[in-house]
Amino acid sequence: MFARSLLSACLLVMAGALHAAEAQVAVAANFAEPVKAIAALLQKTTGHTLKITVGSTGRLYAQIRNGAPFDVLLSADTHAPAQLEADGLAQPGSRFTYAAGKLVLWSADATQVDSQGAVLKHGGFRKLAIANPKTAPYGAASIEVIDKLGLTAALKPRLVQGESIGQTYNFAFTGNAEIAFVAMSQVLEGGRLKSGSVWVVPQHLYAPIRQDAVLLKSGATNEAAQALMQLLKSPDVKSLIRSHGYDL
Repeated sequence: MFARSLLSACLLVMAGALHAAEAQVAVAANFAEPVKAIAALLQKTTGHTLKITVGSTGRLYAQIRNGAPFDVLLSADTHAPAQLEADGLAQPGSRFTYAAGKLVLWSADATQVDSQGAVLKHGGFRKLAIANPKTAPYGAASIEVIDKLGLTAALKPRLVQGESIGQTYNFAFTGNAEIAFVAMSQVLEGGRLKSGSVWVVPQHLYAPIRQDAVLLKSGATNEAAQALMQLLKSPDVKSLIRSHGYDL
């Protein structure tokens, strides 16, 4: 009896594995950590797996336009998914906002950044890292903040650009820049600041960073891609996304 039950269980596991699919997902760099947890949850609940490529939204968009075989784009803005849909490269009506990002000024030094961001005016640093504003929405938001603070002329000589928000974080993490504008999700762990010092930039200083997901044409018949799009709307995943420092 036990052997028969064990055999049945094994057959069920094998059947699930046989029906499991894999989706190729292009993910904006700010969402690199949350998507790992989402991928694990997807595999646990459905058996489906994700092959994740992380980069700046602008670069991922260009790759999709040039034929990269992605099934889903998790963008850092609303423009790229909307344009892909307009160009016939995404499934009509599949776009939705999965997160709203928050910008922070962060340093690996626990004493470098004050809670009001006054370090930007007072100096005490050589380099300020931002993501490329042409390809990374968080970089564009950083430029907007600097401009609204009236610090463009003063800070321009100190700026260094990362190709993505991930590279920008690494500049500050390694000390190649003392401070950096990054996504809140990059500096939190378990809902708390994991290291360093931070200023949470007031949201009136930059346009909302709405992040849209879109199902691409190649994902229309991919079960893993479709399951991911549904999972992103679930209460459990929405709670997970909030825990990483996003609004919804």
